[in-house]
Amino acid sequence: MTEATAPKFKPRIFSGIQPSGGLTLGNYLGALKRFVEKQEEGIETIYCLVDLHAITVWQDPDKLRDNTREAAATFLAAGIDPKRSILFNQSQVAAHAELAWVLNCVARMGWMNRMTQWKDKAGKNRENASVGLFAYPTLMAADILLYHATHVPVGEDQKQHVELTRDIATKFNHDYGVDFFPLPEPVIEGAATRVMSLRDGTKKMSKSDPSDQSRINLTDDPDTIAQKIRKARTDPEPLPESLDGLKDRPEARNLVNIYAALADTTPQSVLDRFGGQGFGVFKPALAELVVEKISPISAEAKRLMADTAEIDRILGEGAQRAEAIAQPILQRAYDIVGFVRSRRA
Repeated sequence: MTEATAPKFKPRIFSGIQPSGGLTLGNYLGALKRFVEKQEEGIETIYCLVDLHAITVWQDPDKLRDNTREAAATFLAAGIDPKRSILFNQSQVAAHAELAWVLNCVARMGWMNRMTQWKDKAGKNRENASVGLFAYPTLMAADILLYHATHVPVGEDQKQHVELTRDIATKFNHDYGVDFFPLPEPVIEGAATRVMSLRDGTKKMSKSDPSDQSRINLTDDPDTIAQKIRKARTDPEPLPESLDGLKDRPEARNLVNIYAALADTTPQSVLDRFGGQGFGVFKPALAELVVEKISPISAEAKRLMADTAEIDRILGEGAQRAEAIAQPILQRAYDIVGFVRSRRA
Protein backbone atom coordinates (compact mmCIF):
# COMPACT_ATOMS: atom_id res chain seq x y z
CA MET A 1 0.00 0.00 0.00
CA THR A 2 1.41 3.38 -1.00
CA GLU A 3 1.37 6.54 1.11
CA ALA A 4 -1.25 8.01 -1.20
CA THR A 5 -3.68 5.14 -0.61
CA ALA A 6 -3.07 4.70 3.12
CA PRO A 7 -6.25 4.53 5.24
CA LYS A 8 -5.73 8.13 6.40
CA PHE A 9 -6.76 9.39 2.96
CA LYS A 10 -10.02 8.38 1.34
CA PRO A 11 -9.45 7.24 -2.27
CA ARG A 12 -10.45 10.17 -4.46
CA ILE A 13 -9.80 11.01 -8.12
CA PHE A 14 -9.25 14.54 -9.37
CA SER A 15 -8.45 15.69 -12.88
CA GLY A 16 -9.23 18.56 -15.20
CA ILE A 17 -9.06 19.99 -18.71
CA GLN A 18 -8.47 23.56 -19.85
CA PRO A 19 -11.48 25.14 -21.60
CA SER A 20 -9.25 27.12 -23.94
CA GLY A 21 -10.76 25.87 -27.18
CA GLY A 22 -12.73 22.99 -28.65
CA LEU A 23 -11.85 19.55 -27.28
CA THR A 24 -10.21 17.01 -29.57
CA LEU A 25 -9.97 13.27 -30.02
CA GLY A 26 -6.77 13.57 -27.99
CA ASN A 27 -8.71 15.04 -25.07
CA TYR A 28 -11.28 12.26 -25.37
CA LEU A 29 -8.84 9.34 -25.46
CA GLY A 30 -6.29 10.89 -23.12
CA ALA A 31 -8.81 12.11 -20.54
CA LEU A 32 -12.58 12.02 -21.03
CA LYS A 33 -12.90 8.34 -21.91
CA ARG A 34 -10.85 7.43 -18.86
CA PHE A 35 -12.77 9.88 -16.66
CA VAL A 36 -15.98 8.01 -17.51
CA GLU A 37 -14.32 4.65 -16.84
CA LYS A 38 -13.08 5.85 -13.43
CA GLN A 39 -16.61 7.00 -12.61
CA GLU A 40 -17.67 3.36 -12.93
CA GLU A 41 -15.11 2.11 -10.40
CA GLY A 42 -16.90 3.36 -7.31
CA ILE A 43 -14.19 5.84 -6.27
CA GLU A 44 -15.21 9.46 -5.68
CA THR A 45 -14.46 11.41 -8.86
CA ILE A 46 -14.00 15.18 -9.17
CA TYR A 47 -13.60 16.70 -12.62
CA CYS A 48 -12.77 20.34 -13.19
CA LEU A 49 -12.74 22.75 -16.12
CA VAL A 50 -9.61 24.66 -15.18
CA ASP A 51 -10.46 28.14 -16.41
CA LEU A 52 -7.92 29.76 -14.04
CA HIS A 53 -5.23 27.85 -15.92
CA ALA A 54 -6.68 28.98 -19.24
CA ILE A 55 -5.95 32.65 -18.55
CA THR A 56 -2.22 32.06 -18.11
CA VAL A 57 -2.34 33.18 -21.75
CA TRP A 58 -4.80 35.86 -22.84
CA GLN A 59 -8.35 34.71 -23.53
CA ASP A 60 -11.25 36.59 -25.04
CA PRO A 61 -13.73 36.72 -22.11
CA ASP A 62 -16.84 35.85 -24.13
CA LYS A 63 -15.03 33.01 -25.89
CA LEU A 64 -13.73 31.67 -22.58
CA ARG A 65 -17.30 31.52 -21.25
CA ASP A 66 -18.46 29.76 -24.43
CA ASN A 67 -15.53 27.34 -24.33
CA THR A 68 -16.19 26.50 -20.69
CA ARG A 69 -19.83 25.69 -21.38
CA GLU A 70 -18.94 23.73 -24.51
CA ALA A 71 -16.36 21.70 -22.59
CA ALA A 72 -18.92 21.00 -19.86
CA ALA A 73 -21.44 19.89 -22.49
CA THR A 74 -18.81 17.57 -23.97
CA PHE A 75 -18.02 16.06 -20.56
CA LEU A 76 -21.71 15.36 -20.07
CA ALA A 77 -22.14 14.02 -23.60
CA ALA A 78 -19.17 11.68 -23.15
CA GLY A 79 -20.83 10.09 -20.12
CA ILE A 80 -19.87 12.11 -17.05
CA ASP A 81 -22.88 11.93 -14.73
CA PRO A 82 -23.09 15.06 -12.52
CA LYS A 83 -24.93 13.02 -9.88
CA ARG A 84 -22.13 10.46 -9.62
CA SER A 85 -19.16 12.77 -10.25
CA ILE A 86 -18.51 16.37 -9.27
CA LEU A 87 -18.21 18.55 -12.38
CA PHE A 88 -17.47 22.27 -12.03
CA ASN A 89 -15.35 25.10 -13.34
CA GLN A 90 -12.36 26.07 -11.22
CA SER A 91 -13.00 29.81 -10.89
CA GLN A 92 -16.21 29.16 -8.94
CA VAL A 93 -14.21 27.70 -6.03
CA ALA A 94 -11.91 30.44 -4.70
CA ALA A 95 -10.04 27.95 -2.53
CA HIS A 96 -8.02 26.85 -5.59
CA ALA A 97 -6.37 30.27 -5.84
CA GLU A 98 -6.05 30.59 -2.06
CA LEU A 99 -4.22 27.30 -1.59
CA ALA A 100 -2.11 28.02 -4.67
CA TRP A 101 -0.62 31.06 -2.92
CA VAL A 102 0.36 28.96 0.10
CA LEU A 103 1.96 26.39 -2.21
CA ASN A 104 3.75 29.13 -4.16
CA CYS A 105 5.55 29.81 -0.90
CA VAL A 106 6.46 26.13 -0.51
CA ALA A 107 7.60 25.39 -4.07
CA ARG A 108 11.06 26.44 -5.22
CA MET A 109 12.11 28.44 -8.27
CA GLY A 110 14.51 25.70 -9.34
CA TRP A 111 11.67 23.20 -9.44
CA MET A 112 9.57 25.50 -11.60
CA ASN A 113 12.41 26.30 -14.00
CA ARG A 114 12.82 22.60 -14.72
CA MET A 115 9.21 22.09 -15.81
CA THR A 116 9.16 20.94 -19.42
CA GLN A 117 5.85 22.60 -20.26
CA TRP A 118 7.09 25.97 -19.00
CA LYS A 119 10.03 25.73 -21.36
CA ASP A 120 7.83 24.63 -24.25
CA LYS A 121 5.04 27.18 -23.78
CA ALA A 122 7.21 30.16 -22.90
CA GLY A 123 9.67 29.39 -25.69
CA LYS A 124 12.52 31.82 -26.31
CA ASN A 125 10.53 34.86 -25.23
CA ARG A 126 10.27 33.98 -21.53
CA GLU A 127 10.58 37.57 -20.37
CA ASN A 128 7.17 38.29 -21.89
CA ALA A 129 5.46 35.18 -20.47
CA SER A 130 2.99 35.75 -17.65
CA VAL A 131 3.85 34.99 -14.03
CA GLY A 132 0.75 32.81 -14.09
CA LEU A 133 2.24 30.62 -16.82
CA PHE A 134 5.39 30.17 -14.74
CA ALA A 135 3.39 29.40 -11.57
CA TYR A 136 0.93 27.12 -13.42
CA PRO A 137 2.31 23.94 -11.75
CA THR A 138 1.66 25.18 -8.21
CA LEU A 139 -1.93 26.00 -9.12
CA MET A 140 -2.22 22.48 -10.53
CA ALA A 141 -0.79 21.14 -7.27
CA ALA A 142 -3.39 23.17 -5.38
CA ASP A 143 -6.15 21.77 -7.60
CA ILE A 144 -5.14 18.24 -6.61
CA LEU A 145 -4.19 18.72 -2.96
CA LEU A 146 -7.24 20.87 -2.18
CA TYR A 147 -9.35 17.71 -2.38
CA HIS A 148 -6.78 15.35 -0.85
CA ALA A 149 -6.92 13.53 -4.18
CA THR A 150 -5.08 10.23 -4.14
CA HIS A 151 -5.16 9.49 -7.87
CA VAL A 152 -4.87 11.79 -10.89
CA PRO A 153 -5.67 10.46 -14.38
CA VAL A 154 -3.32 12.30 -16.73
CA GLY A 155 -1.65 11.98 -20.08
CA GLU A 156 2.04 11.15 -20.23
CA ASP A 157 2.89 14.84 -20.78
CA GLN A 158 1.31 15.80 -17.43
CA LYS A 159 3.12 13.18 -15.34
CA GLN A 160 5.85 15.69 -14.40
CA HIS A 161 3.22 18.01 -12.90
CA VAL A 162 1.89 15.25 -10.64
CA GLU A 163 5.44 14.42 -9.58
CA LEU A 164 5.94 18.09 -8.68
CA THR A 165 2.68 17.99 -6.72
CA ARG A 166 4.12 15.10 -4.71
CA ASP A 167 7.31 17.10 -4.08
CA ILE A 168 5.29 20.11 -2.89
CA ALA A 169 3.10 17.95 -0.65
CA THR A 170 6.19 16.28 0.81
CA LYS A 171 7.90 19.60 1.52
CA PHE A 172 4.75 21.09 3.11
CA ASN A 173 4.35 18.05 5.35
CA HIS A 174 8.04 18.10 6.29
CA ASP A 175 8.26 21.86 6.86
CA TYR A 176 5.28 21.87 9.23
CA GLY A 177 5.82 18.46 10.81
CA VAL A 178 2.45 17.09 9.67
CA ASP A 179 1.07 14.25 7.60
CA PHE A 180 -1.60 16.44 6.04
CA PHE A 181 -1.38 16.19 2.27
CA PRO A 182 -1.41 12.80 0.49
CA LEU A 183 1.12 12.01 -2.21
CA PRO A 184 -1.12 11.58 -5.26
CA GLU A 185 -0.42 8.90 -7.84
CA PRO A 186 -0.54 9.67 -11.57
CA VAL A 187 -2.82 7.26 -13.42
CA ILE A 188 -1.60 6.73 -16.98
CA GLU A 189 -3.57 4.00 -18.75
CA GLY A 190 -4.73 3.00 -22.20
CA ALA A 191 -3.31 2.61 -25.69
CA ALA A 192 -3.50 6.31 -26.58
CA THR A 193 -2.62 8.36 -23.51
CA ARG A 194 -0.78 10.74 -25.85
CA VAL A 195 -2.58 11.15 -29.18
CA MET A 196 -0.42 12.70 -31.86
CA SER A 197 -1.11 15.09 -34.74
CA LEU A 198 -2.59 13.63 -37.92
CA ARG A 199 -0.10 15.74 -39.87
CA ASP A 200 3.03 15.02 -37.82
CA GLY A 201 3.26 11.90 -35.68
CA THR A 202 6.05 13.42 -33.56
CA LYS A 203 3.83 16.23 -32.22
CA LYS A 204 0.90 16.01 -29.83
CA MET A 205 -2.60 16.52 -31.24
CA SER A 206 -3.49 20.02 -30.10
CA LYS A 207 -6.43 22.38 -30.36
CA SER A 208 -3.87 25.21 -30.74
CA ASP A 209 -2.32 23.76 -33.91
CA PRO A 210 -3.00 26.22 -36.77
CA SER A 211 -3.96 23.35 -39.07
CA ASP A 212 -7.45 21.98 -38.44
CA GLN A 213 -6.40 18.92 -40.45
CA SER A 214 -4.02 17.97 -37.64
CA ARG A 215 -6.81 16.95 -35.27
CA ILE A 216 -10.24 15.43 -34.91
CA ASN A 217 -12.44 17.91 -33.07
CA LEU A 218 -15.20 16.48 -30.94
CA THR A 219 -17.54 18.82 -32.83
CA ASP A 220 -16.58 17.49 -36.28
CA ASP A 221 -19.36 15.91 -38.34
CA PRO A 222 -18.96 12.37 -39.75
CA ASP A 223 -17.90 13.52 -43.23
CA THR A 224 -15.22 15.81 -41.79
CA ILE A 225 -13.91 13.03 -39.56
CA ALA A 226 -13.68 10.59 -42.47
CA GLN A 227 -11.95 13.18 -44.66
CA LYS A 228 -9.36 13.98 -41.98
CA ILE A 229 -8.57 10.31 -41.40
CA ARG A 230 -8.31 9.72 -45.16
CA LYS A 231 -5.82 12.60 -45.48
CA ALA A 232 -3.85 11.75 -42.32
CA ARG A 233 -0.14 11.54 -43.00
CA THR A 234 1.24 8.01 -43.33
CA ASP A 235 4.09 6.23 -45.09
CA PRO A 236 3.99 3.90 -48.12
CA GLU A 237 4.67 0.68 -46.21
CA PRO A 238 1.89 -1.72 -45.15
CA LEU A 239 1.16 -2.12 -41.46
CA PRO A 240 3.59 -4.48 -39.73
CA GLU A 241 2.53 -7.65 -37.95
CA SER A 242 4.28 -6.79 -34.69
CA LEU A 243 4.74 -3.69 -32.53
CA ASP A 244 8.47 -3.64 -33.25
CA GLY A 245 7.62 -2.69 -36.81
CA LEU A 246 6.02 0.56 -35.61
CA LYS A 247 9.11 1.73 -33.75
CA ASP A 248 10.32 4.23 -36.36
CA ARG A 249 6.91 4.94 -37.92
CA PRO A 250 5.28 7.60 -35.71
CA GLU A 251 2.28 8.30 -37.96
CA ALA A 252 1.44 4.61 -38.37
CA ARG A 253 1.90 4.02 -34.64
CA ASN A 254 -0.40 6.92 -33.83
CA LEU A 255 -3.24 5.64 -36.03
CA VAL A 256 -2.89 2.11 -34.64
CA ASN A 257 -2.98 3.44 -31.09
CA ILE A 258 -6.10 5.51 -31.84
CA TYR A 259 -7.86 2.45 -33.24
CA ALA A 260 -6.84 0.33 -30.23
CA ALA A 261 -8.00 2.93 -27.72
CA LEU A 262 -11.38 3.44 -29.39
CA ALA A 263 -11.95 -0.31 -29.80
CA ASP A 264 -10.86 -1.06 -26.21
CA THR A 265 -8.23 -3.45 -27.45
CA THR A 266 -4.44 -3.54 -27.70
CA PRO A 267 -2.22 -2.21 -30.50
CA GLN A 268 -1.01 -5.76 -31.11
CA SER A 269 -4.58 -6.95 -31.58
CA VAL A 270 -5.03 -4.22 -34.21
CA LEU A 271 -1.91 -5.45 -36.01
CA ASP A 272 -3.13 -9.05 -35.76
CA ARG A 273 -6.14 -7.92 -37.81
CA PHE A 274 -4.58 -5.41 -40.19
CA GLY A 275 -0.90 -6.42 -40.32
CA GLY A 276 0.37 -6.79 -43.88
CA GLN A 277 -2.40 -4.58 -45.27
CA GLY A 278 -2.00 -1.06 -46.59
CA PHE A 279 -3.52 2.15 -45.31
CA GLY A 280 -6.07 1.97 -48.12
CA VAL A 281 -7.70 -0.78 -46.06
CA PHE A 282 -6.88 0.46 -42.57
CA LYS A 283 -7.88 4.12 -42.89
CA PRO A 284 -11.51 3.47 -43.92
CA ALA A 285 -11.88 1.04 -41.01
CA LEU A 286 -10.39 3.60 -38.62
CA ALA A 287 -12.62 6.38 -39.99
CA GLU A 288 -15.71 4.20 -39.49
CA LEU A 289 -14.68 3.48 -35.88
CA VAL A 290 -13.95 7.13 -35.06
CA VAL A 291 -17.29 8.21 -36.50
CA GLU A 292 -19.09 5.46 -34.56
CA LYS A 293 -17.55 6.54 -31.25
CA ILE A 294 -17.33 10.33 -31.63
CA SER A 295 -20.45 11.33 -33.59
CA PRO A 296 -22.91 10.51 -30.78
CA ILE A 297 -20.85 12.65 -28.38
CA SER A 298 -20.80 15.54 -30.86
CA ALA A 299 -24.56 15.33 -31.41
CA GLU A 300 -25.36 15.18 -27.69
CA ALA A 301 -22.99 18.05 -26.85
CA LYS A 302 -24.67 20.17 -29.52
CA ARG A 303 -28.08 19.37 -28.02
CA LEU A 304 -26.90 20.29 -24.53
CA MET A 305 -25.43 23.60 -25.75
CA ALA A 306 -28.94 24.68 -26.74
CA ASP A 307 -29.65 25.15 -23.00
CA THR A 308 -26.68 26.98 -21.48
CA ALA A 309 -28.71 27.83 -18.36
CA GLU A 310 -28.86 24.12 -17.54
CA ILE A 311 -25.11 23.78 -18.08
CA ASP A 312 -24.54 26.74 -15.73
CA ARG A 313 -26.82 25.11 -13.15
CA ILE A 314 -24.89 21.83 -13.30
CA LEU A 315 -21.54 23.64 -12.96
CA GLY A 316 -22.89 25.71 -10.06
CA GLU A 317 -24.13 22.66 -8.17
CA GLY A 318 -20.83 20.94 -8.82
CA ALA A 319 -18.96 23.96 -7.45
CA GLN A 320 -21.03 23.86 -4.25
CA ARG A 321 -20.23 20.18 -3.77
CA ALA A 322 -16.54 20.79 -4.53
CA GLU A 323 -16.40 23.68 -2.07
CA ALA A 324 -17.88 21.53 0.68
CA ILE A 325 -14.84 19.25 0.35
CA ALA A 326 -12.29 21.98 -0.29
CA GLN A 327 -13.06 24.50 2.44
CA PRO A 328 -12.27 22.29 5.48
CA ILE A 329 -8.99 21.22 3.85
CA LEU A 330 -8.05 24.83 3.05
CA GLN A 331 -8.92 26.01 6.56
CA ARG A 332 -6.84 23.24 8.12
CA ALA A 333 -3.93 24.22 5.83
CA TYR A 334 -4.31 27.82 7.03
CA ASP A 335 -4.20 26.63 10.66
CA ILE A 336 -1.08 24.57 9.97
CA VAL A 337 0.67 27.55 8.34
CA GLY A 338 -0.21 29.79 11.29
CA PHE A 339 -2.76 32.25 9.93
CA VAL A 340 -4.92 34.03 12.50
CA ARG A 341 -8.58 33.55 11.63
CA SER A 342 -11.73 34.64 13.46
CA ARG A 343 -14.20 31.89 14.27
CA ARG A 344 -17.34 33.06 12.54
CA ALA A 345 -20.69 31.61 13.53
